[in-house]
This record gives sequence, C-alpha cells and structure tokens, in this order.
Amino acid sequence: MKDWGSSPRRLVPPMQGATLWGWLGPVLVAVFGGILRFVRLGEPRSIVFDETYYIKDAYSLLTFGVERTTLGDAKNPIADRRIMTGDLDIWQHCPNPADCAAFVAHPPLGKWMIGAGEWMFGMTPFGWRFAAAVVGTLSILVLARVARRMTRSALLGCLAGLLLALDGLHLVLSRTALLDIFLMFWVLAGFACLVADRDWARGRLAARYETSPLTSYGPRLGLRPWRVAAGVCLGAACAVKWSGIFFLVAFALMSFAWDMGARRAAGLREPYKGAFSLDLPAASAALGLAPALTFLASWGSWFAHEGGYGRDWERATSSGPLFFVVDSVRSWLKYQMQVLGFHTELDAYHEYMSEPWTWPVLFRPVTFHYVGGRAGCGASACSEAVIGAGTPALWFAAWLALLWLVVRYSAARDWRAGAVLLAVAAGWLPWFYYAIADNRTMYLFYMIPVVPFMVLGLTLVAGLVLGREDARPARRAVGAAAVGALALVVLIDFWWLSPVLTGELLTQAQWWARMLTRSWVEVAPK
Repeated sequence: MKDWGSSPRRLVPPMQGATLWGWLGPVLVAVFGGILRFVRLGEPRSIVFDETYYIKDAYSLLTFGVERTTLGDAKNPIADRRIMTGDLDIWQHCPNPADCAAFVAHPPLGKWMIGAGEWMFGMTPFGWRFAAAVVGTLSILVLARVARRMTRSALLGCLAGLLLALDGLHLVLSRTALLDIFLMFWVLAGFACLVADRDWARGRLAARYETSPLTSYGPRLGLRPWRVAAGVCLGAACAVKWSGIFFLVAFALMSFAWDMGARRAAGLREPYKGAFSLDLPAASAALGLAPALTFLASWGSWFAHEGGYGRDWERATSSGPLFFVVDSVRSWLKYQMQVLGFHTELDAYHEYMSEPWTWPVLFRPVTFHYVGGRAGCGASACSEAVIGAGTPALWFAAWLALLWLVVRYSAARDWRAGAVLLAVAAGWLPWFYYAIADNRTMYLFYMIPVVPFMVLGLTLVAGLVLGREDARPARRAVGAAAVGALALVVLIDFWWLSPVLTGELLTQAQWWARMLTRSWVEVAPK
C-alpha cells in the first residue's frame, strides 16, 4: 500500500492562459526593453565612472589572457584619451610580463563578457557596453517568465517584465560597462532555474504516485537538470563578483526547504528524513560542487597564461606537472585571500558613497557622467548627465509591497512571498554588516541584483489587487484599474527621468527639475 497521505495533483497548479502568450508576451516586453537599452548605446562617447577599470581589464584579457596594467594607474587619463581616439597602445611596457600584472579585485567572468562585445564591435563605447545591454534585455525576459511561472499568469509575467524595463537603475547599468548588471543576470537566472526545478521536482513526485514502490520517505527523483543549471548560474554570479555567494547560500537553503515542503505536501509519513536522505546529497552536488567548479573554471585563463597577478609561472613550470598543479592552486588561493583583504579593508571616501539603509529611498545615487556649461540646448548653459537612480515611483511602490509580503508570509506562509523576501534579504542585508563593522565604501548600484526581486514582490501584490479569475467582474475591474494606474504612473515617472538616465542634453533648469532631492547632486562631506 502506498504511503501517500493526500493526492499529489495539487503539488503543481496548472498554468493559466495559452502557452503562445506565455512566450510571446514576455518576448515583446523584452524587445521593448531592449530598444530602450540599445538606442544611443554608444552615448555618452566617453569613458564613464568605473568603466575605466573594466573595459581595460576586458581588453587585456582578450589581448594577453590576463589583466595587465595600462599607462600609469587604472584611471590615468592618458590611457583613457588614447582609447577614445582609437590608439590602443595603452599598456605599460615591461621586459618581464609579471612586472605588468594588475591586481584586480573581482573575478574575471564579467570582464570576459564585456570583452565579448569589444571583440565583436571594437574598443568603442558601443562595443564595451554591448554585453551589458544584452544581459539587461535578457533579464527582462527571464523575469517575465519566472513571474509567469510563480503566478501562473502570463499577464502578471508581462507586468513584471515591463516594470523591470522601466527601472532607471536597471536601464543605466544595462548601458554601462560595469560588473553589477552581469551579477544581477546570473543571480536572476539561478533563481529562475530553481523555480523551474521546484515545478519539475513536484511534477516528478506526482508522476510517481502510481508507478513507483514508495516508502515513508518517498521516491528518489533522479537527476534534476534545472537545479544543476541553477548551480552553474549561481557559480557564474560568484565568478562576476564575490557578493554572489550571499545569493548562492540563501538559494541553496531555499531549494532544500522546497524539497522538504514537497514531500510533506505529498503526505509522506517521514518527509524530512526523506529529504535529508534522498534530496540533500544531490542538492549538495548541484548547489555546492557545480558552483565551485564554475567559479574555478572562470579563472582558467589565469592558470593557462604567464603574467597574471600572483601567478608564479616560471616556478610552477620548473618542477614537473604535479608541482605545476599544486603550486598553481597555492598561488591562486593566496591571490583570493589578498582579494578578500582588499574588500574587507575598502573604506576610502568617495563623494557618491552611501549607506545601505538609505538605498530603498534613493537617497544618494551615483552620477556616472556629467558635463555642464556647454551650449546646444537652446539656453546659455546645458547639462549632460547619467544618474544611476531607480525609478522613484517603482521603488517606493515595491518597498511598500515588500512590507505587505512580510505580513502575508507571516499569516499564510506563501512560498512565493518567502522566496522574494529571502532574495531581497540576501542582496541587501549583508551590506549592513560591512557598513557597521568595516565602514566599507558602498554605492546605491549594489542594489541592482535585488531590483528584479523588488519588481517580483510588487507583481505578487499586483496579483492580489487584481483578484482571482473567478472573482466578480466589478471586483476584477477595480483591481485591473488599480494595477493599470500603477503601471502608468511608473511609465510617466520613467519617461520624465529618462533624459538624465541616458545622457540627453538638457538645460540646467531641466536637469535640476529631475533631481529628486539635493542629495542627488550635492557632494557628500568627508
């Protein structure tokens, strides 16, 4: 006799609507977001903010396989001017390549992704921003699809994608060659894979209801490709920035909690023992070993090429293959410890630094680019600016929605609310420790991996406002009007802010009118 206590059919609720619109709607929203990100992508025609580090590191990886120093230090204007005039002779010339090795504070995957655009389109603003625009656009599609899966509604999936497309911070980072947009993409992709794995595992559990001899633990589910894919994506997030580890740990715990919940919902007599016995070993490989191997693989070029920072190639190759491996790993581990020390001791003043508790209200965004006093806008003085700020209407509504999800999770244990809140906590709360314990230098754009989950939380609440499909027509009409009004307000706010997100030429009065508070422009005191 089987040990199911209830029918497993309720483990996987059906999707609503046609499959065609489940794909066509999100694709159309992503195309809209892509247009916003690719039009005038090469402007400003200058190196903005920290692009000066990553575009050179990316080009160095393409040229030498490792990061090397450019003329002077990383922000030396000589190298910047040569790049903008097409002269790419920007390297320090050293007889010994190791003498030119650059110490870099982040793993190489994000720079390789930037380098792919440089390889295809040249060392130009469009070339080095191309990959950021691609992953920014793809992230809109991924969020729309994962929102559809979580809500079982194509309409709500498209709403989530649209709101992400209209976020100012997401737009700016999709048009700038910084690493954070790549971190966001891999984190979101990993989360999406785990949500797909949740459905897949529950479907497998339900399918074996009649066909498998079951114990009180339940069946083994076999290889779970979506969870392996999630491990690779989250390993890639760590290979862009170390802060991906916060999401990896949080999502691994979340996925295993879902396994326990699935076995319990199926009515098994010993669901927790079953999860620990049957699910945990495979989960450890998928969300432990796979990310570690992915992270290590991202350093493959550093292992393979002479001249990388801390890479004692001559010593490693002098004593045979075994010593090459041992000494290479030893050098790599020493390098990682130096990077860890750099991050924990990074407390240098920056005029656009901010504290994490101010991020939800957009108190201090980063000015990525500003040129003032020039003519051409029909006034005596003009401004050309790129401000890394979220769309205020979207952010304020999203944080109110997250507060409501806290209440909902406390009352109903809604797994979707719990997943969103966990992702927001993983991307935001660790920075409180670094701010308090280490006084670390931080910026608003560190929140970009959290933005898709803010949008997802707002979408979940929009679904509650919209109401069930079987609700009275008047109830649905009121809900649809409220959700539509929110989307319209976000669109208008984004349209108003967009000139200072994309570097359009404005009069100084027009520029100043778009600054939410004086803290957006005033220099912070030391």
